[in-house]
Amino acid sequence: MASKKDNTASRRNIKSWLTDMDGVLVHENKAIPGAADLINQWREREIPFLVLTNNSIFTPRDLSARLRQSGLEVPEEKIWTSALATAAFLRDQAPGGSAFVVGEAGLTTAIHEAGFIMTDTRPDYVVLGETRSYSFEAITKAIRLIIQGARFICTNPDATGPSQEGVLPATGAIAALITEATGRKPYIVGKPNPMMFRSALNKLGVHSDGTGMIGDRMDTDIVAGIEAGMHTVLVLSGIADKTEIERYPFRPKEIMTSVAELVDK
Repeated sequence: MASKKDNTASRRNIKSWLTDMDGVLVHENKAIPGAADLINQWREREIPFLVLTNNSIFTPRDLSARLRQSGLEVPEEKIWTSALATAAFLRDQAPGGSAFVVGEAGLTTAIHEAGFIMTDTRPDYVVLGETRSYSFEAITKAIRLIIQGARFICTNPDATGPSQEGVLPATGAIAALITEATGRKPYIVGKPNPMMFRSALNKLGVHSDGTGMIGDRMDTDIVAGIEAGMHTVLVLSGIADKTEIERYPFRPKEIMTSVAELVDK
């Protein structure tokens, strides 16, 4: 296994960065110490970067405003969501196609801007994303359209999401319901599919070999970063702890307490 010194030397060759958002830059709408300094360092040095999130509810403009309230200045063009990755995938697969979309503004806006027609009449795709209130009517329509031949796409696999009252069923849970009713499994674009990272690299116009990925989850950020060929950095400011790391047969290149360790002193 490479030494810490070797990994630090390897990091010096990194010319661009992808970073997860929740648990890496912010926690419960508060900036994690060092996050603002790291973002400012990247911006001042004109280092290409994108902030990634599997959340498909919000548009990049919404997320930029939320990050600003947390004390982080991240322009909307520096944010890449599973909704944007899904829209890019669909545009590549079927330019000018059609879709029945179950989701909110982040997803519907992205798919519309990708040149897709949104319809419930013989669509090419059924696209399932995050929403605060899943409609039984919309889920029923999605099931019927998939049975009739529409291809099933899902923005992300997360089964639950947080709320002030406790966990909420999320995209993955609703996708399982639809799969049970149709016998069709969705193609999932968001993390841990490296497709999301590759679309982000394409947006930046950079290569995986010179790009670092910062995340707080072994099962999404780190495994997808490894599969995409990037330098992976696991931070312990979110989901993962050192006990969690031992559960997996793969390892990140570096493990840090937080992104503060990436800021030049």
